[in-house]
Amino acid sequence: MKIVIASDSFKGSLTSIEVAAAAERGIRTLYPDCEIISVNVADGGEGTMEAIVEALGGEIITTTVSDPLFRPITAHYGIAGNTAIIEMAAASGLPLLRPEERNPWFTSTYGTGEMIMDAIQRGCRHFLIGIGGSATNDAGIGMLQAMGFRFYDAINQEIIRCCGNSMQDIVRIDDSHVCEEVRQSQFIVACDVDTPFCGPEGAATVFAPQKGANPEMVARLDAGMASLAKVIESKYYINIIPIAGAGAAGGMGGGFRAFLNANLQRGIEMVLDAIDFNNTIRNADLIITGEGKIDFQTAKGKTAAGVLSRAKQKGIPVVAIGGCVELCESVEQMGFAGIYPILEEQVPLEIAMQPKFAAANIEKTVKKILSLPLNFKR
Repeated sequence: MKIVIASDSFKGSLTSIEVAAAAERGIRTLYPDCEIISVNVADGGEGTMEAIVEALGGEIITTTVSDPLFRPITAHYGIAGNTAIIEMAAASGLPLLRPEERNPWFTSTYGTGEMIMDAIQRGCRHFLIGIGGSATNDAGIGMLQAMGFRFYDAINQEIIRCCGNSMQDIVRIDDSHVCEEVRQSQFIVACDVDTPFCGPEGAATVFAPQKGANPEMVARLDAGMASLAKVIESKYYINIIPIAGAGAAGGMGGGFRAFLNANLQRGIEMVLDAIDFNNTIRNADLIITGEGKIDFQTAKGKTAAGVLSRAKQKGIPVVAIGGCVELCESVEQMGFAGIYPILEEQVPLEIAMQPKFAAANIEKTVKKILSLPLNFKR
């Protein structure tokens, strides 16, 4: 029998690798000769870079870039061959700021652009980029400025240190200084929200308040994005406003699409493609997936949903385990062979999240699943 373990991390408790190790111990108890393949997966958020780097046998790179307020910080990203794996939050993420510093009028994605250029200089021409957890609402113009794009105002002065409040002033874009290496590069961007670029359901309206914006600032940011979208359309002949995901990371999704012709994908799809998941699960009899909490959000494209979708294409049954399981109609209709909480009774959260406790319960749950009178053989 061949079993593939492809679980997300149980955030705050176990990494994806640790979840797989616990599940493997449970399998070995009943099937010591089973072929077990464990893959490190993530949905485009925290842990994505590490998951892909490990799967591809890459390395972690350390570099100095600008944080959202242009202060120097140390950031990490991955390289495997000529592919760079970057999480924008490493340079431009909300956790990099103290609560009183959060202000999307002044924060910038410039540091993310510096990470990309560092990878360009190291020979990378293929980029896998996760854009979750941003502290910014600058449509990616800070990043683009670091990559050689120049932005000018109504009196033809170049705008320096592009950030959220710069969008309203841009009337002209100059890309003549962008190096050929950038133009030759391909960008795949993990984008798990369908938010349009601007408007009542756009980036500023939906997400800027979480980043420190008051109602007046939200309105000004949204107006700036609408103005910028017109300038982008006149330059690149693309209307980014209605594009699903263009509003991700404060409009960074739209910036990637318009300026760099990026492919916006669901995070889990980007990860599964990168690690050649379809080939990994070939001839598997069962796949075990999971995440810290299985609920209505699971059906909206999180790790377990992506794994299940790929397995369905090959007729492979999938069971899901969760630190917490809140069943709802959307989850029940997804098509899992079974969904199992790793806890059979209520315990205090601080105990449930202890790594040793969680790992022991994962092992016990997997043993229970494989002891059931179910025929996993296809």
